[in-house]
Amino acid sequence: MAELPDDTISEAERLTHLARDREDGGEKAEAEAYRKERERLLDEHGFVARIRGEDTRTVLVLHPDEWVEDGTIRVERIEDTDRAVEIPLTGAGDPDDWDEIDEHNRAVAARVRDEHGDIHGANAEAFADFMGNHYARPVESATDVEVDEFLTEYFPRNAWPNEEQKKSVRESIEFVFDCVSRTSR
Repeated sequence: MAELPDDTISEAERLTHLARDREDGGEKAEAEAYRKERERLLDEHGFVARIRGEDTRTVLVLHPDEWVEDGTIRVERIEDTDRAVEIPLTGAGDPDDWDEIDEHNRAVAARVRDEHGDIHGANAEAFADFMGNHYARPVESATDVEVDEFLTEYFPRNAWPNEEQKKSVRESIEFVFDCVSRTSR
């Protein structure tokens, strides 16, 4: 009854987002490479991935490979369905939650700007955009993998940072986490 480690789950989610982004951008070969890397990673734990689309949500489902029989999962034959992991790919699905999260993340970015200046504030705003729009979660819930995704993928391509922002972005993220931790004490 193996379970997936949290870092494997986060990496599978990151690879899925990257594949979907590349697919949407017409970069099919790159998207396939990300899917193959996800498959390899999950295979190490005896898991597979599938995407389940619903009317308003798309969900990444990670489940044990042993559940698949003749290309079909027979849920009624599975004793412990809690082993599966479901990750919403299209956000929280509830606009009220997203609005609240966005408001929270923007308030954190504003505090960073007030305490550390415009450069760090602009970087914190970019991080707030990333966490809200890509994960629909508060900035402080970001995993190391998600922070790395922000720094290496999102920030250089989507934030249009100037040189000073690029030099200070890691420190800006530290200020985000520090600001939240001081507020929650």
